[in-house]
Amino acid sequence: MNSPTGPTPLAGVRVLDLSKILAGPYATMSLADLGADVTKIEHPEGGDPTRSWGPPFVGVDAAYYLAINRGKKSVTIDLKSTEGQEIIHRMLEETDVVVENFKPGSGLQKIFDYQALSERYPHLITLHISAFGEEGPLRDEPGYDMIAQAAGGLMSLTGEPGGAPMKSGFALGDLGAALFGLVGVLAALVERGRTGRGQYVTTSLYECQLAMHVNWATSYFATGERPTALGSGHPNLAPYQAFPASDGYFVIAVGNDGMWASLCEAIGRSELVTDPRFVHNRDRVENRESLERELTSAFTSETVEHWCALLAERAVPVSPIRHLDEIYSDPHTAALGMVGTVDHPTLGPLKQVAFPVNFSGQRPRLTSAPPVLGADNDEVLGTAQASPLNAGGVLSSRQAMASASVVRS
Repeated sequence: MNSPTGPTPLAGVRVLDLSKILAGPYATMSLADLGADVTKIEHPEGGDPTRSWGPPFVGVDAAYYLAINRGKKSVTIDLKSTEGQEIIHRMLEETDVVVENFKPGSGLQKIFDYQALSERYPHLITLHISAFGEEGPLRDEPGYDMIAQAAGGLMSLTGEPGGAPMKSGFALGDLGAALFGLVGVLAALVERGRTGRGQYVTTSLYECQLAMHVNWATSYFATGERPTALGSGHPNLAPYQAFPASDGYFVIAVGNDGMWASLCEAIGRSELVTDPRFVHNRDRVENRESLERELTSAFTSETVEHWCALLAERAVPVSPIRHLDEIYSDPHTAALGMVGTVDHPTLGPLKQVAFPVNFSGQRPRLTSAPPVLGADNDEVLGTAQASPLNAGGVLSSRQAMASASVVRS
């Protein structure tokens, strides 16, 4: 359940979200969850492209958009218009953080060049998220999450051995950049508290992919050998993967030789403990194919439920491979308070996944629903200013469309 109050460590911080798609909006939603006042600037014609990334749709907006834009206000401004740029500059006077993902070398990046902005607003912190970073031969290349996963190596490490490359189920290119970017913004806010000056914080999907290679990269540096996909296996631990039971799959994660001995006893194969191929972890890693055959022959004799219960009794880390319907009906998920609701003005209660960090035992509350396009024009810009701009086409709103509350499947 979502509590009526919660920690707001970023209360008073004003954020201007000029980004779109996933990485930037996820970062700004996280800032909103932490208490920041976030205003999302969207183009008058259609807004953030993810509003149409469906099905499924809930009302006029795609579920994709609704997943990453709660806690924000929506203001529609044509950033390429002179009038729109003047409005942004008025807003920047009271803005602490700008988040944008303008394409390097684009007109908008030149218009909102950080060097010029910092001279005018020295307090300003700007987070710029790109596909490939600020330097190098790929700096001007466009990119989406899967491009980053391919170019950054994740797809070469994902999938079954010898099989087709696979992307991860989550958008780890975008989400990795969002989270590293969020860390950068928070660090810049701390430093500004000491110096009074802002920062130009940059990260990219590509750089963050490399940062998350961690043990894969250090293993490559140590051996010079090209890593390949291991399916659900681990490059440095064994057994640490999914195994088939008689009715499905489950995973085990053996982190030391003591767990290995407990596993062998549980499955009635105690002779494997002293088998020279499997005595120590390095032996098991070097003989992973033989190890997998031995364990598979044992595990296929019983059900997933049987093995999970038996191994858990012996403190061997184990889990069934669960689907989302199982996860979100699980009492453990409920106990953690990881699902809450926000009240949408036309759709009613919307379920949302909460921010996954607690502060002194309290989780940040879910404040407001993802906004209808242009819903906050009058509040943010002032009725007197918004009305003539609307008449001139600089601003627009989709509130009338949203009020129809048509659910598309």
